[in-house]
Amino acid sequence: MSMTIKCRECGKTPDELQEYVDMAEIEGYESAEEAAKTDGTYNPLTGFFYCTECYINVGMPLGKA
Repeated sequence: MSMTIKCRECGKTPDELQEYVDMAEIEGYESAEEAAKTDGTYNPLTGFFYCTECYINVGMPLGKA
């Protein structure tokens, strides 16, 4: 069973966030989810990451979501 990947703050999945849809298309990732997994805030243990807007709103913390 695969984990649902979503933003820790807003709860949106990568395919609901244009930044990851665009990243997947421009950089050649298979999906927006794969693009989000390359984000420096993605935590593979929890499936959480911060989208850019939420990352800024929570004070740009160091480390994983």
